[in-house]
Amino acid sequence: MEKVTLTIDGIRVEAPAHYTVLEAARIANIKIPTLCYLKGINEIGACRICVVEVERAKSLQAACVLPVAEGMVVRTNTKAVREARRINLELLLANHERECLTCVRNRNCELQKLAEEFNLDNIEYGRISKEQKVDLKSPSIIRDTNKCILCRRCESVCRDVQTVSAIGVSGRGMGTMIGPVFGKSLSEVSCINCGQCIVNCPVGALREKDNIDEVWEALNNPDLHVVVQTAPAVRVALGEEFGMPVGTRVTGKMVAALRRMGFDKVYDTDFAADLTIMEEGTELLDRLNNGGKLPLITSCSPGWIKFCEHNFPELLDNLSTCKSPHQMMGALLKSYYAEKNGIDPSKIYVVSIMPCTAKKFEAKRPELNATGYPDVDVVLTTRELARMIKEAGVDFAKLENESFDNILGDSTGAAVIFGATGGVMEAALRTVYEVVTGKTLEKVDFEEVRGLEGIKAAVIPVGEINVKVAVAHGTGNARKLMEKVVSGEEQYHFIEVMGCPGGCVTGGGQPIVSASDKMDFDPRELRARAIYEEDKDMPLRKSHENPMVKLVYEEYLGKANSHRAHELLHTHYVRRERV
Repeated sequence: MEKVTLTIDGIRVEAPAHYTVLEAARIANIKIPTLCYLKGINEIGACRICVVEVERAKSLQAACVLPVAEGMVVRTNTKAVREARRINLELLLANHERECLTCVRNRNCELQKLAEEFNLDNIEYGRISKEQKVDLKSPSIIRDTNKCILCRRCESVCRDVQTVSAIGVSGRGMGTMIGPVFGKSLSEVSCINCGQCIVNCPVGALREKDNIDEVWEALNNPDLHVVVQTAPAVRVALGEEFGMPVGTRVTGKMVAALRRMGFDKVYDTDFAADLTIMEEGTELLDRLNNGGKLPLITSCSPGWIKFCEHNFPELLDNLSTCKSPHQMMGALLKSYYAEKNGIDPSKIYVVSIMPCTAKKFEAKRPELNATGYPDVDVVLTTRELARMIKEAGVDFAKLENESFDNILGDSTGAAVIFGATGGVMEAALRTVYEVVTGKTLEKVDFEEVRGLEGIKAAVIPVGEINVKVAVAHGTGNARKLMEKVVSGEEQYHFIEVMGCPGGCVTGGGQPIVSASDKMDFDPRELRARAIYEEDKDMPLRKSHENPMVKLVYEEYLGKANSHRAHELLHTHYVRRERV
């Protein structure tokens, strides 16, 4: 690799020739502040917070877009640099709604952090732009342009990573705005509700639709039996909201906290993930053996499903008809669980704790009401759960570990890996291999489908069939893969797609990691590592070995893909316009 030598603040630095000054400074442990910068995604030098002095340059330069050069001399802490950064920051704050105490991003806001670091105690400039109406129509995402600082990180993620382009720039000069086309609401365009705009926004201009009050009201209603379920990715991220390192596993503390908050039952969506493998694995084998439509494409990710409905309606018949795991759980709670415990299903209130904002949209889909009632009544994100725990006065860090309630709280390691990209595929292969061959897998870890490569492909021998599989995470990668499938360039038997980059571990509802921290570590890797550690610690690691799943089939469903299973656990999809 070609390298160059430059000097930054008197320190000799050797850096790869393709680096920027911002990246080179990190090698020397010199922190240059940023705001609009998002590594590999939004590198446009718009905010000018990262300006530096370069010897012989006529003006200050934006470090995030300035390539290193041999012999370059850079100064990051001169009077001119500090004053320029301060003025640029004051200008941003002047046009920003500064209601920090009531903002959801209070104490986790990159703009607020910079104001503290620059010791700003007064803003000399008055607000120029007019107050804008807050977009509240989406079931998943609230857009408040009064807090927008025009960093364009959301636009870049939506356009370049997810290839959705639900939001973009309109207007010019002081009239510049970020939002959907023609002033529409997010609910009126092809937004897939993935929430990647939220987790990449440095301020509170984008946030999830808050459903906390609805859950408190349900918990305080003596006529309701309130049941909560938690997704696999929540347990490896929730601790971050309480000061724990990224990727800390807090499964037992999470269960204990939910009990203290007053939920009647605390169940694990992982049980339904095992159930999903039984249903989806049977569906795959049926298509392979009976000439069904291939490739079979997973349906666990509601952001991906809506993306497919908008962009690839010709592939809707390829989608697995399986509901996502938490919707399956909701349907079972209002049928099997209700009957077993003699509870009127209309009195069962199901709360799903998810790493995903798209689940809020999914829960409101009219077709997901197998019992005549919504399968799931309300979805909370990991961030919302953390706020509820704090509001309840629960000292999360000091809680003793507790276990999920039995039957619908019992799961295997195959279920927990649903939280990472490739996890659904791996879980399905563990079961399908043993069902087809009748042999015990010597090695249950299918590392061919793990990792953060955008698209992964492998051929897995399953009996007499060489099953060709592919895994994509992030809808931009899914688009590339589906275009090859539609054109006939690539042929597969089974495809897993997760709507968010990295899978559920970095879903739109997970704790927000600042862009600066992402330069030092990748939360996708740390959270996924914790997911795989939990899998290895489980006594059972294959979905078909879950004794409680077997019990539910024996007592209620009959067998995988039975008539009753289809009524409760399967669904259909709709074509949607692209706007």
